[in-house]
Amino acid sequence: MEATLFTLPSSRPPPPSLSLKSHFRNPFLTTTHLSPTLRPQSPPLPKIHAAISRTKKEETVEKVKQELGSCHLIAAISYKGLTVSQFQELRTQLPETTKLLVAKNTLVYKAIEGTKWAALKPCMKGMNAWLFVHSEEIPAALKPYRTFQKEKKLEDNDFSGAVFEGKFYGPGEFKALENLPTRAEVYAQILGSIKGPASAVVGTIQAPARDLVLVLKTYCKKLEEEGGGQ
Repeated sequence: MEATLFTLPSSRPPPPSLSLKSHFRNPFLTTTHLSPTLRPQSPPLPKIHAAISRTKKEETVEKVKQELGSCHLIAAISYKGLTVSQFQELRTQLPETTKLLVAKNTLVYKAIEGTKWAALKPCMKGMNAWLFVHSEEIPAALKPYRTFQKEKKLEDNDFSGAVFEGKFYGPGEFKALENLPTRAEVYAQILGSIKGPASAVVGTIQAPARDLVLVLKTYCKKLEEEGGGQ
């Protein structure tokens, strides 16, 4: 009698099929494929940073506009190469009526555009610091930087331009600004011309607008004093 063998199904999963491809890697194959979720991505520009930058620019423009209020002269100084400590030292040597501001040309021009100070446009290049003079004593306001420039040997950091009474002065014309008469000198000239011949008075009246205003003020005051004494 023949015996019949029955094979029962096994509950164990079949062993994985062996493949040479799965056990051996090609040493010359270096290309790797990353999942889109694993690829490095550059972080987006934070919106808050852009907002802060825009706010700072608006504040700078507004600050320049405030300086224009009682300003008699604005001068640009080429500051390329100057250090922070040098700027701090320079500020301590300036008169209280003179303010030094470091700002981008585009922001300064945005503040002065459409005003008499727009004549500063030729200075809108390079790196400039801006000198705002809130006094009629122009030579006294410019002299501290000239002294500082000589002491520190900053020949390349010269005035790049200025506007005074609506007129633009280039680097080669600063002598005219630095040699303007002081208030005391103007008064002395006025008194001398009033006591002298008429030709001297005419010569004084033909002086720049700043001197003419002072002449008229002094002359009116003199007439008032003479009228009160009679």
